[in-house]
Amino acid sequence: MGTVNLQALLTRTRSWLRRNLFSSVGNTLLTILCLVTLAAIGQGLWHWLTEVANWQVVQVNLPLLLVGRFPRDQLWRIWVILGLILGIGHFSWGYLDAKFTRAIALWGGVGAMAVLVALTLAGRPLGWILALWLGSGICWGGGHWLGSRFRQIGQYFPVLWAGGFFGVLWLLGGGLGLQAVSRTLWQGLVLTLLMAFSGIILSFPMGVLLALGRRSSLPVIRLLSIFYIEVVRGLPLIGILFSAQVLLPLIFPRTFEIDNVTRAIAGLTLFSAAYLAENVRGGLQSVPSGQVDAAEALGLTRWTTLGLIVLPQALRAVIPAIVGQFIGLLKDTTLLSLVGLFELLGMARSVLSQPEFIGYYGEVYSFVGVLYWIFCYLMSLGSRQLEIQRR
Repeated sequence: MGTVNLQALLTRTRSWLRRNLFSSVGNTLLTILCLVTLAAIGQGLWHWLTEVANWQVVQVNLPLLLVGRFPRDQLWRIWVILGLILGIGHFSWGYLDAKFTRAIALWGGVGAMAVLVALTLAGRPLGWILALWLGSGICWGGGHWLGSRFRQIGQYFPVLWAGGFFGVLWLLGGGLGLQAVSRTLWQGLVLTLLMAFSGIILSFPMGVLLALGRRSSLPVIRLLSIFYIEVVRGLPLIGILFSAQVLLPLIFPRTFEIDNVTRAIAGLTLFSAAYLAENVRGGLQSVPSGQVDAAEALGLTRWTTLGLIVLPQALRAVIPAIVGQFIGLLKDTTLLSLVGLFELLGMARSVLSQPEFIGYYGEVYSFVGVLYWIFCYLMSLGSRQLEIQRR
Protein backbone atom coordinates (compact mmCIF):
# COMPACT_ATOMS: atom_id res chain seq x y z
CA MET A 1 0.00 0.00 0.00
CA GLY A 2 2.82 2.39 0.87
CA THR A 3 4.60 1.71 -2.44
CA VAL A 4 1.40 2.32 -4.40
CA ASN A 5 0.82 5.65 -2.61
CA LEU A 6 4.42 6.71 -3.26
CA GLN A 7 4.14 5.88 -6.94
CA ALA A 8 0.88 7.82 -7.20
CA LEU A 9 2.50 10.80 -5.49
CA LEU A 10 5.47 10.69 -7.88
CA THR A 11 3.12 10.46 -10.86
CA ARG A 12 1.12 13.49 -9.72
CA THR A 13 4.32 15.42 -9.05
CA ARG A 14 5.73 14.71 -12.51
CA SER A 15 2.41 15.64 -14.08
CA TRP A 16 2.30 18.94 -12.17
CA LEU A 17 5.91 19.80 -13.09
CA ARG A 18 5.32 19.03 -16.76
CA ARG A 19 2.09 21.01 -16.85
CA ASN A 20 3.25 24.10 -14.91
CA LEU A 21 7.02 24.39 -15.40
CA PHE A 22 8.05 22.45 -18.51
CA SER A 23 5.01 22.66 -20.77
CA SER A 24 6.94 24.30 -23.64
CA VAL A 25 10.45 25.26 -24.68
CA GLY A 26 9.95 28.84 -23.50
CA ASN A 27 8.59 27.77 -20.11
CA THR A 28 11.44 25.29 -19.71
CA LEU A 29 14.07 27.96 -20.40
CA LEU A 30 12.33 30.39 -18.07
CA THR A 31 12.15 27.76 -15.33
CA ILE A 32 15.86 26.96 -15.68
CA LEU A 33 16.74 30.67 -15.58
CA CYS A 34 14.66 31.21 -12.44
CA LEU A 35 16.22 28.19 -10.73
CA VAL A 36 19.74 29.38 -11.54
CA THR A 37 18.95 32.88 -10.27
CA LEU A 38 17.37 31.57 -7.07
CA ALA A 39 20.33 29.25 -6.50
CA ALA A 40 22.78 32.13 -6.85
CA ILE A 41 20.78 34.34 -4.51
CA GLY A 42 20.30 31.50 -2.04
CA GLN A 43 23.99 30.66 -2.01
CA GLY A 44 24.94 34.27 -1.32
CA LEU A 45 22.29 34.60 1.38
CA TRP A 46 23.37 31.36 3.06
CA HIS A 47 26.99 32.50 3.00
CA TRP A 48 26.04 35.79 4.67
CA LEU A 49 23.80 34.12 7.26
CA THR A 50 26.32 31.48 8.33
CA GLU A 51 29.74 33.08 7.81
CA VAL A 52 29.51 36.86 7.52
CA ALA A 53 26.68 37.94 9.82
CA ASN A 54 27.39 38.38 13.52
CA TRP A 55 24.21 37.38 15.33
CA GLN A 56 25.62 38.26 18.73
CA VAL A 57 24.04 41.70 18.38
CA VAL A 58 20.60 40.05 18.33
CA GLN A 59 21.31 37.52 21.06
CA VAL A 60 22.71 40.12 23.46
CA ASN A 61 19.93 42.65 22.85
CA LEU A 62 17.03 40.23 22.45
CA PRO A 63 15.36 41.26 25.74
CA LEU A 64 15.49 44.90 24.61
CA LEU A 65 13.99 44.09 21.23
CA LEU A 66 11.18 42.03 22.73
CA VAL A 67 10.21 43.82 25.96
CA GLY A 68 12.36 46.96 26.10
CA ARG A 69 12.94 48.30 29.61
CA PHE A 70 10.05 46.39 31.16
CA PRO A 71 11.06 45.48 34.76
CA ARG A 72 12.93 42.19 34.71
CA ASP A 73 11.34 41.05 37.97
CA GLN A 74 7.92 41.45 36.32
CA LEU A 75 8.66 39.48 33.15
CA TRP A 76 6.34 36.73 34.36
CA ARG A 77 3.50 39.00 33.23
CA ILE A 78 4.78 38.84 29.65
CA TRP A 79 4.73 35.05 29.81
CA VAL A 80 1.19 35.08 31.20
CA ILE A 81 0.13 37.50 28.44
CA LEU A 82 1.72 35.25 25.83
CA GLY A 83 -0.10 32.27 27.30
CA LEU A 84 -3.39 34.17 27.28
CA ILE A 85 -2.99 35.19 23.62
CA LEU A 86 -1.86 31.73 22.53
CA GLY A 87 -4.69 30.10 24.46
CA ILE A 88 -7.44 32.30 23.00
CA GLY A 89 -5.87 32.17 19.54
CA HIS A 90 -5.51 28.38 19.47
CA PHE A 91 -9.01 27.94 20.92
CA SER A 92 -10.43 30.16 18.15
CA TRP A 93 -8.34 28.38 15.54
CA GLY A 94 -9.51 24.99 16.72
CA TYR A 95 -13.11 26.16 16.58
CA LEU A 96 -12.77 27.48 13.02
CA ASP A 97 -10.81 24.42 11.91
CA ALA A 98 -13.68 22.03 12.53
CA LYS A 99 -12.55 19.82 9.63
CA PHE A 100 -9.12 19.32 11.22
CA THR A 101 -7.01 20.82 8.45
CA ARG A 102 -3.64 19.50 9.51
CA ALA A 103 -1.57 21.96 7.50
CA ILE A 104 -3.28 24.94 9.14
CA ALA A 105 -2.88 23.49 12.61
CA LEU A 106 0.76 22.65 11.94
CA TRP A 107 1.54 26.16 10.74
CA GLY A 108 -0.19 27.70 13.76
CA GLY A 109 2.01 25.56 15.96
CA VAL A 110 5.13 26.49 14.00
CA GLY A 111 4.33 30.19 14.31
CA ALA A 112 3.76 29.89 18.04
CA MET A 113 6.96 27.89 18.44
CA ALA A 114 8.92 30.56 16.57
CA VAL A 115 7.81 33.16 19.11
CA LEU A 116 8.55 30.85 22.01
CA VAL A 117 12.03 30.02 20.73
CA ALA A 118 12.79 33.71 20.30
CA LEU A 119 11.75 34.38 23.89
CA THR A 120 13.67 31.34 25.08
CA LEU A 121 16.91 32.87 23.84
CA ALA A 122 16.39 35.73 26.29
CA GLY A 123 16.45 33.57 29.42
CA ARG A 124 15.87 29.90 28.55
CA PRO A 125 12.80 29.42 30.82
CA LEU A 126 12.06 25.85 29.75
CA GLY A 127 9.25 25.50 32.26
CA TRP A 128 7.33 28.37 30.69
CA ILE A 129 7.98 26.98 27.23
CA LEU A 130 6.55 23.56 28.03
CA ALA A 131 3.58 25.00 29.91
CA LEU A 132 2.66 27.36 27.08
CA TRP A 133 3.10 24.74 24.41
CA LEU A 134 1.01 22.18 26.28
CA GLY A 135 -1.65 24.77 27.13
CA SER A 136 -1.87 25.89 23.49
CA GLY A 137 -2.41 22.30 22.37
CA ILE A 138 -5.13 21.78 24.97
CA CYS A 139 -6.88 25.00 23.93
CA TRP A 140 -6.71 24.02 20.26
CA GLY A 141 -8.16 20.59 21.06
CA GLY A 142 -10.92 22.14 23.18
CA GLY A 143 -11.82 24.62 20.45
CA HIS A 144 -11.84 21.84 17.85
CA TRP A 145 -14.07 19.63 19.98
CA LEU A 146 -16.53 22.42 20.78
CA GLY A 147 -16.52 23.68 17.19
CA SER A 148 -17.54 20.28 15.87
CA ARG A 149 -20.45 20.01 18.33
CA PHE A 150 -21.60 23.48 19.39
CA ARG A 151 -21.18 25.87 16.46
CA GLN A 152 -23.33 28.51 18.16
CA ILE A 153 -20.58 29.43 20.63
CA GLY A 154 -18.84 31.34 17.82
CA GLN A 155 -21.08 34.33 18.52
CA TYR A 156 -19.34 34.81 21.87
CA PHE A 157 -15.83 35.06 20.38
CA PRO A 158 -15.85 38.89 20.27
CA VAL A 159 -16.53 38.89 24.03
CA LEU A 160 -13.71 36.39 24.54
CA TRP A 161 -11.20 38.45 22.57
CA ALA A 162 -12.33 41.72 24.19
CA GLY A 163 -11.87 40.15 27.62
CA GLY A 164 -8.42 38.96 26.61
CA PHE A 165 -7.52 42.46 25.41
CA PHE A 166 -8.44 44.08 28.70
CA GLY A 167 -6.65 41.27 30.54
CA VAL A 168 -3.48 42.11 28.61
CA LEU A 169 -3.80 45.79 29.53
CA TRP A 170 -4.28 44.89 33.18
CA LEU A 171 -1.24 42.63 33.24
CA LEU A 172 0.96 45.19 31.51
CA GLY A 173 -0.07 48.21 33.52
CA GLY A 174 -0.77 46.64 36.88
CA GLY A 175 -3.33 47.71 39.40
CA LEU A 176 -5.89 45.66 41.32
CA GLY A 177 -3.15 44.03 43.38
CA LEU A 178 -0.36 44.07 40.80
CA GLN A 179 2.60 46.43 40.91
CA ALA A 180 2.03 49.39 38.61
CA VAL A 181 4.35 49.58 35.59
CA SER A 182 4.72 52.95 33.86
CA ARG A 183 3.65 52.99 30.23
CA THR A 184 6.95 54.64 29.36
CA LEU A 185 8.49 51.20 30.00
CA TRP A 186 6.26 49.48 27.42
CA GLN A 187 8.67 49.09 24.54
CA GLY A 188 9.91 46.73 21.84
CA LEU A 189 7.79 44.00 20.29
CA VAL A 190 5.33 44.15 23.18
CA LEU A 191 4.50 47.78 22.41
CA THR A 192 4.26 47.11 18.66
CA LEU A 193 1.72 44.33 19.10
CA LEU A 194 -0.21 46.25 21.75
CA MET A 195 -0.51 49.34 19.56
CA ALA A 196 -1.47 47.32 16.49
CA PHE A 197 -4.15 45.23 18.12
CA SER A 198 -5.49 48.16 20.13
CA GLY A 199 -5.94 50.04 16.88
CA ILE A 200 -7.57 47.01 15.26
CA ILE A 201 -10.04 46.40 18.09
CA LEU A 202 -10.99 50.06 18.51
CA SER A 203 -11.09 51.06 14.83
CA PHE A 204 -13.31 48.18 13.69
CA PRO A 205 -16.59 49.28 15.35
CA MET A 206 -15.79 52.92 14.54
CA GLY A 207 -15.20 52.06 10.88
CA VAL A 208 -18.47 50.11 10.68
CA LEU A 209 -20.39 53.05 12.18
CA LEU A 210 -18.75 55.48 9.75
CA ALA A 211 -19.65 53.23 6.80
CA LEU A 212 -23.25 53.05 7.97
CA GLY A 213 -23.26 56.79 8.55
CA ARG A 214 -22.05 57.48 5.03
CA ARG A 215 -25.01 55.48 3.67
CA SER A 216 -27.47 57.02 6.13
CA SER A 217 -30.59 58.80 4.89
CA LEU A 218 -30.08 61.54 7.49
CA PRO A 219 -28.17 64.41 5.79
CA VAL A 220 -26.32 65.57 8.92
CA ILE A 221 -24.97 62.12 9.79
CA ARG A 222 -24.10 61.37 6.17
CA LEU A 223 -22.26 64.66 5.62
CA LEU A 224 -20.35 64.39 8.90
CA SER A 225 -19.28 60.84 8.06
CA ILE A 226 -18.17 61.84 4.56
CA PHE A 227 -16.29 64.85 5.93
CA TYR A 228 -14.42 62.77 8.50
CA ILE A 229 -13.54 59.97 6.08
CA GLU A 230 -12.31 62.24 3.29
CA VAL A 231 -10.32 64.54 5.60
CA VAL A 232 -8.56 61.72 7.44
CA ARG A 233 -7.83 59.79 4.25
CA GLY A 234 -6.28 62.95 2.81
CA LEU A 235 -3.79 63.30 5.67
CA PRO A 236 -0.61 61.26 6.27
CA LEU A 237 -0.52 59.02 9.32
CA ILE A 238 2.48 60.80 10.78
CA GLY A 239 0.54 64.08 10.72
CA ILE A 240 -2.35 62.50 12.61
CA LEU A 241 0.04 60.99 15.16
CA PHE A 242 1.66 64.37 15.80
CA SER A 243 -1.75 66.01 16.01
CA ALA A 244 -2.91 63.43 18.55
CA GLN A 245 0.23 64.00 20.64
CA VAL A 246 -0.29 67.77 20.67
CA LEU A 247 -4.05 68.31 20.54
CA LEU A 248 -5.46 65.65 22.86
CA PRO A 249 -3.90 67.17 26.02
CA LEU A 250 -5.42 70.53 24.99
CA ILE A 251 -8.90 69.09 24.45
CA PHE A 252 -9.21 67.26 27.77
CA PRO A 253 -8.98 68.96 31.19
CA ARG A 254 -5.55 69.25 32.78
CA THR A 255 -6.65 66.94 35.58
CA PHE A 256 -7.17 64.20 32.97
CA GLU A 257 -3.64 63.15 32.07
CA ILE A 258 -3.14 61.34 28.75
CA ASP A 259 0.18 59.56 28.26
CA ASN A 260 2.02 59.12 24.96
CA VAL A 261 0.82 55.54 24.48
CA THR A 262 -2.86 56.49 24.76
CA ARG A 263 -2.38 59.40 22.36
CA ALA A 264 -0.69 57.16 19.82
CA ILE A 265 -3.49 54.57 20.08
CA ALA A 266 -6.01 57.34 19.48
CA GLY A 267 -4.12 58.51 16.39
CA LEU A 268 -3.86 55.01 14.94
CA THR A 269 -7.54 54.34 15.64
CA LEU A 270 -8.76 57.56 14.02
CA PHE A 271 -6.60 56.95 10.96
CA SER A 272 -7.46 53.28 10.49
CA ALA A 273 -11.20 53.80 11.03
CA ALA A 274 -11.48 56.07 7.98
CA TYR A 275 -9.91 53.50 5.64
CA LEU A 276 -11.84 50.66 7.25
CA ALA A 277 -15.09 52.56 6.71
CA GLU A 278 -14.51 52.55 2.95
CA ASN A 279 -13.78 48.82 2.95
CA VAL A 280 -16.98 48.12 4.87
CA ARG A 281 -18.96 50.45 2.59
CA GLY A 282 -17.80 48.42 -0.37
CA GLY A 283 -19.13 45.31 1.33
CA LEU A 284 -22.46 46.99 2.07
CA GLN A 285 -22.85 47.94 -1.58
CA SER A 286 -22.23 44.34 -2.62
CA VAL A 287 -25.32 43.11 -0.74
CA PRO A 288 -28.28 42.92 -3.19
CA SER A 289 -31.13 45.27 -2.37
CA GLY A 290 -33.48 42.31 -2.67
CA GLN A 291 -32.12 41.01 0.62
CA VAL A 292 -33.40 44.11 2.42
CA ASP A 293 -36.72 44.00 0.59
CA ALA A 294 -37.22 40.35 1.56
CA ALA A 295 -36.43 41.14 5.19
CA GLU A 296 -38.94 43.98 5.21
CA ALA A 297 -41.54 41.70 3.66
CA LEU A 298 -40.99 39.26 6.53
CA GLY A 299 -41.61 42.03 9.04
CA LEU A 300 -38.07 42.46 10.32
CA THR A 301 -37.15 45.84 11.74
CA ARG A 302 -34.48 48.01 10.14
CA TRP A 303 -31.88 47.32 12.82
CA THR A 304 -32.61 43.60 12.84
CA THR A 305 -32.17 43.49 9.07
CA LEU A 306 -28.92 45.39 9.33
CA GLY A 307 -27.48 43.26 12.14
CA LEU A 308 -28.59 39.82 11.01
CA ILE A 309 -28.71 40.03 7.22
CA VAL A 310 -26.81 42.97 5.71
CA LEU A 311 -23.73 43.34 7.92
CA PRO A 312 -22.81 39.61 8.07
CA GLN A 313 -22.85 39.38 4.26
CA ALA A 314 -21.04 42.68 3.82
CA LEU A 315 -18.25 41.87 6.26
CA ARG A 316 -17.78 38.40 4.79
CA ALA A 317 -17.34 39.89 1.33
CA VAL A 318 -14.57 42.25 2.44
CA ILE A 319 -12.59 40.01 4.79
CA PRO A 320 -9.45 40.17 2.57
CA ALA A 321 -9.59 43.97 2.40
CA ILE A 322 -10.16 44.32 6.14
CA VAL A 323 -7.30 41.97 7.01
CA GLY A 324 -5.08 43.81 4.53
CA GLN A 325 -5.91 47.03 6.37
CA PHE A 326 -5.05 45.41 9.70
CA ILE A 327 -1.73 44.13 8.34
CA GLY A 328 -0.95 47.63 7.11
CA LEU A 329 -1.78 48.99 10.56
CA LEU A 330 0.68 46.57 12.16
CA LYS A 331 3.42 47.81 9.85
CA ASP A 332 2.41 51.45 10.34
CA THR A 333 3.38 51.18 14.01
CA THR A 334 6.98 51.69 12.83
CA LEU A 335 6.17 55.43 12.70
CA LEU A 336 5.64 55.57 16.45
CA SER A 337 9.35 56.04 17.08
CA LEU A 338 8.97 59.50 15.52
CA VAL A 339 6.67 60.55 18.36
CA GLY A 340 8.92 59.27 21.13
CA LEU A 341 7.74 55.67 21.50
CA PHE A 342 10.31 52.86 21.29
CA GLU A 343 8.41 50.17 19.45
CA LEU A 344 10.22 47.29 17.75
CA LEU A 345 11.88 49.31 14.99
CA GLY A 346 12.66 52.19 17.33
CA MET A 347 14.29 49.78 19.76
CA ALA A 348 16.29 48.31 16.88
CA ARG A 349 17.67 51.78 16.16
CA SER A 350 18.65 52.23 19.79
CA VAL A 351 20.46 48.87 19.68
CA LEU A 352 22.39 50.00 16.60
CA SER A 353 23.45 53.15 18.45
CA GLN A 354 25.43 51.09 20.97
CA PRO A 355 29.17 51.64 20.33
CA GLU A 356 30.01 47.94 20.16
CA PHE A 357 27.26 47.22 17.62
CA ILE A 358 27.51 50.18 15.24
CA GLY A 359 27.18 49.04 11.64
CA TYR A 360 25.32 45.75 12.26
CA TYR A 361 22.31 46.92 10.27
CA GLY A 362 21.80 43.74 8.28
CA GLU A 363 21.56 41.45 11.29
CA VAL A 364 19.24 43.64 13.34
CA TYR A 365 16.89 44.65 10.53
CA SER A 366 16.76 41.08 9.19
CA PHE A 367 15.63 39.84 12.60
CA VAL A 368 13.05 42.62 12.88
CA GLY A 369 11.80 41.91 9.36
CA VAL A 370 11.34 38.21 10.14
CA LEU A 371 9.26 39.09 13.21
CA TYR A 372 7.02 41.39 11.20
CA TRP A 373 6.64 38.77 8.49
CA ILE A 374 5.63 36.06 10.99
CA PHE A 375 2.82 38.11 12.50
CA CYS A 376 1.61 39.51 9.16
CA TYR A 377 1.54 36.08 7.55
CA LEU A 378 -0.29 34.53 10.51
CA MET A 379 -2.96 37.24 10.21
CA SER A 380 -3.25 36.52 6.48
CA LEU A 381 -3.45 32.79 7.11
CA GLY A 382 -6.14 33.25 9.74
CA SER A 383 -8.20 35.40 7.38
CA ARG A 384 -8.07 32.74 4.67
CA GLN A 385 -9.25 30.13 7.15
CA LEU A 386 -12.06 32.46 8.20
CA GLU A 387 -13.09 32.91 4.56
CA ILE A 388 -13.25 29.14 4.10
CA GLN A 389 -15.48 28.73 7.13
CA ARG A 390 -17.79 31.56 6.06
CA ARG A 391 -18.45 30.27 2.51
